[in-house]
Amino acid sequence: MSSISLPKNHYLFTSESVGEGHPDKVCDQISDAILDRCLELDPDCHVACESFTTTDFALCGGEIGFQSEKASEHAKIISDEAEKIVRKVICDIGYNKDELKFNGNTCEFMNRLHAQSSDINQGVVGKGLDEYKGEQGAGDQGLMFGYACNETPELMPAPIMFSHKLLLKATELRKSGKIAWLRPDSKSQVTIEYDENNRPVRIDAVVISHQHDENVSQEEIRNTVIEQIIKPVLEPTGLMDENTKIYVNPTGKFVIGGPDGDSGLTGRKIIVDSYGGMGRHGGGAFSGKDPSKVDRSAAYMARYIAKNIVAADLAERAEVQLAYAIGVPYPVSIFVETFGTEKADKAKISQAVNKVFDCTPAGIVKALNLKQPIYQKTASYGHFGREEFPWEKTDKVVELKAAIN
Repeated sequence: MSSISLPKNHYLFTSESVGEGHPDKVCDQISDAILDRCLELDPDCHVACESFTTTDFALCGGEIGFQSEKASEHAKIISDEAEKIVRKVICDIGYNKDELKFNGNTCEFMNRLHAQSSDINQGVVGKGLDEYKGEQGAGDQGLMFGYACNETPELMPAPIMFSHKLLLKATELRKSGKIAWLRPDSKSQVTIEYDENNRPVRIDAVVISHQHDENVSQEEIRNTVIEQIIKPVLEPTGLMDENTKIYVNPTGKFVIGGPDGDSGLTGRKIIVDSYGGMGRHGGGAFSGKDPSKVDRSAAYMARYIAKNIVAADLAERAEVQLAYAIGVPYPVSIFVETFGTEKADKAKISQAVNKVFDCTPAGIVKALNLKQPIYQKTASYGHFGREEFPWEKTDKVVELKAAIN
């Protein structure tokens, strides 16, 4: 084993990402594509869709509850369209050839979607306990975390952002045909050296494992990945140096991949979806869940709060925890941690958060406009650090500063 010699109080931190062709990410995208179609039909729908894939087989199942007067009509539409939606997602990713042993055009498909439990629904729509009548309750109990830091322009940890960007570049080159021998499955990993002030100072190691055609040499794969993916993405950061270690397909071969190489399941990449292990995670997955499920919506709200704290320069790092009880229309706790980087009194920051942000399930949905069909886009390359999503706004900076003062 090679020894690691670091300056005093320096440390290494590693995060990974997986591409849209990874079997678990295929399932996340299927589940969110079903959710998006349900939201198009009924913005108030309740959805918990799970998906599974393996060699030439895809399944989606779970619960859907339409709330409009056309509920039965909408349920039939989803039943009729589910297979078409699933096949399109698979083919768009790039699994459209028999040689991949997972072809969206021809794979076996099974639909096990059914109606949502009325017991769950009554608490969510305000028909539960008398004390909460008429108010939207949380769709489940649980705890959710949001995180932000000032080490990248996106206010995200550098290891996970760099890992995502590597695979976004690889996907661009694969889908454009510029690297025609790339196949859909891929993983990346970036190790960052941090100094005693928790600032990134260099990239210590980079790993990319990318599925490829049979007839490509390891030398060509390595050279192409380094020159066309790693260097264009990471050299502009100024953090690569002559000692940065690079590993490309370190097993020597990655032809068998996707659901043929490993089965896929919705919700198995929660750390990839969030902060790459930098900051805590409550354990709940995001994909396939409508915004009445606080596993998803409250995690987005926690990120929104944390990002605005950092953008307001109230702290260099911020983590926010929200917690809920099923059917209850307000959080049971809100906790703000700033890791000693705060530039205002911590108690005042917490008070400002409580004043500025409405963390009830209904308040979250309204503030972030979460009843839009935007979720399939979130299901690969991370839910955070991407300006296209409403929870990435920093529009509460002025209000936070005013509340502090």
